[in-house]
Amino acid sequence: MATTDDGTRTTFLSEVKSAVTPHASLLVLGVLGLMIAFITSYTGAFHHPRPTDVPLGVVAPGPAARQVVAQLDRLPGSPLDPRALRSERLARQRLADRTVDGALIVAPRGTTDRLLVASGGGASLSQAVELVVRAAEKAKGRTVRTVDVTPAAPGDSRSLSSFYLVVGWCVGGYLCAAILAISAGARPSNGHRAVIRLAALALYAIVAGLAGAIVVGPVLGALPGTFAGLWGLGALVVFAVGATTLACQALLGIIGIGLAILLVVILGNPSAGGAYPYPLLPPFWRAIGPALPPGAGTWAARSLAYFDGAAVTGPLLVLVAWAVGGTLLTLLLSVFLKKDRPRGRPPEDERLPA
Repeated sequence: MATTDDGTRTTFLSEVKSAVTPHASLLVLGVLGLMIAFITSYTGAFHHPRPTDVPLGVVAPGPAARQVVAQLDRLPGSPLDPRALRSERLARQRLADRTVDGALIVAPRGTTDRLLVASGGGASLSQAVELVVRAAEKAKGRTVRTVDVTPAAPGDSRSLSSFYLVVGWCVGGYLCAAILAISAGARPSNGHRAVIRLAALALYAIVAGLAGAIVVGPVLGALPGTFAGLWGLGALVVFAVGATTLACQALLGIIGIGLAILLVVILGNPSAGGAYPYPLLPPFWRAIGPALPPGAGTWAARSLAYFDGAAVTGPLLVLVAWAVGGTLLTLLLSVFLKKDRPRGRPPEDERLPA
C-alpha cells in the first residue's frame, strides 16, 4: 500500500496502472514488434549473401561464345546469368548503362582471359562475380585477370557512400515529418494545416538535399558525379519519405510513425542494395528493394556518381510515386478526418490539455 499526497491509500497494482497506461502498453508492444522485425529483416537479408543470376556479358571468338555461355549457365546454384555479346566495346557499353554487372573477355589465343567489372556499382558484387568466374575458369585450366572499368572513388570505401547518403536523407525525411505532425497533434486537423506541413517539408527537403550533396561532394570528396543531380535526388528522397510518413500519421496517428519506420528502415534499408547489391540478396529482399525509397535512391545515387545517370528513370519514377502518393493521401485523409469528426468536437491538436 502507498499513500498519495492527499492521504489516499493506493495499491501497487493501481500504481502500476497509473504509471503504465493501457495505451502506453500497446505502444511498448508495438516497439517490441518493430525491434523483432528489425532484427529479422537485417539478419535475413545479410546473413548469407550469395550471387544469384548476376547479369554477365561474354565476349568470345566465333562459336566459343555459346559454349562459354552454356558452361557458365550450368554452374551450381545459378550464380550467373550469362549472355553473349559481339565485342568488348559493346560489353563496356553494357557495363556503363548497368545492363550487366561484369563481362568476361575470352582471349582468342593463350589461356588468360579478362573480367571487366564496375565496382562503383557495388564492390561486394564485383568481388562475388570475380570469385565465381575465377573458379569456373580454373576448372577449365584457364586464368582470369580482373579489370575494374568503373572503380569506386578513393573516398568512397566499397561504394557505400551513396547508400549511407540515401539512408541519411531517409532518416531526415521521416523525422522531419514526424516532428511536423506530432508537434501539434498526431493527426492533421484540416486540409489547410496539411498543406502548410507539406510545404514546410518541401522546403526542408530542398535544404536537406543540398546539405547531403555538399557533405559527400565538396566537403568529403566521397562521391563523384553531378552535384546538381545529387542535390535534386536528395530533395526528392527526403520529400518522398516525409510525405509517406505524413500520410501514415494521417491514417493511424502516432502509430503511423511505426508504419513509416517499418517501410523505410526495417524493410527499405536492408533491401536497398547498399552493402550487398540486389543479386546478392535473398529473393524477398531482392524483390521489394527497387520499389522502396532507400533502394530506388541508392541505385539512382550510384548511377549519378559513376554511370553518368544511366538507368535512373525507373528509380526516379518510384520516388515520384511515393512523393505524389504520400501527398495525395495526406491531403485526402486530412479532409476526410475533418468531415468525419463529430460536430462540436475540437480538433485533436487544438484541444486544451487536461
